[in-house]
Amino acid sequence: MLIRVEDLSFRYSRAKDYSLKNINLKVRKGEFLGILGASGSGKSTLCLTFNGIIPHSIKGEFRGDVYVKGYNTKETSVAKLSTIVGLVLQNPDSQLFNMTVEEEVAFGLENLGLDPEEIRRRMKWALRITGLEGLENEFPPNLSGGQKQRLAIASVLAMKPEILVLDEPTSQLDPLGKEQVLSLVTLLNKEQGITIILVEHNTEYLLSFADRVIVLDKGEIILEGKPKQVFEEVDVLVRLGIRVPASVRIAHEFKKRGILEKAALNEKELINRLKTLIKI
Repeated sequence: MLIRVEDLSFRYSRAKDYSLKNINLKVRKGEFLGILGASGSGKSTLCLTFNGIIPHSIKGEFRGDVYVKGYNTKETSVAKLSTIVGLVLQNPDSQLFNMTVEEEVAFGLENLGLDPEEIRRRMKWALRITGLEGLENEFPPNLSGGQKQRLAIASVLAMKPEILVLDEPTSQLDPLGKEQVLSLVTLLNKEQGITIILVEHNTEYLLSFADRVIVLDKGEIILEGKPKQVFEEVDVLVRLGIRVPASVRIAHEFKKRGILEKAALNEKELINRLKTLIKI
């Protein structure tokens, strides 16, 4: 397993309640794991444990263990873990601070002490795969929201991580920006083989593209499985305030009436199934 979480609990300093409670989780190499949960459910906290920011940079009561590629994060520096796990936050402005796109992507590579030719090679690859070629000399604040988020991803990708953790990367983007970023995430997983851990409210996307989904509530994993298994639990998801895809809501109503056998259908599957029923 690329990531192994064992009996993990975490409480922030001065906090009364635990943000994570007895988390046990495994992530395989090349897997696309989606994370769902309402605000305050522990999603971001869990993401910060994968690259050692918790417990090294953010202090609190940490119980259990997180292993990344065999390294125990309690015993491994954030610098070391950053070469394995890349983290992209929901606000790209919090990660961008250089004067040009090119300098932004090169920054982490220079800190690794790579030679100039390797830096140029990685930088060109990262900009090409994120669709930012030709913008090397642009001032990052002048980019669109989607471009900024793709630049944040490019800066992380240039480090060649095996795992990319994205914490609500589309929450501040317009529809076009969201589509660009999510298309990039799919490409990185399906074509580049990068392990993806994605916190995302676009449930239609997770239903169609994730290999597995977990649902957090009050710091605990309450649902886990393939997307179509998780999205069958419509009543649970609604109770937790998680937006259920329109196709699943419609199929759920048909299922209650005995018309369909399954609720977890994406839009295309729902239409095809209804066409079949009409023909019958």
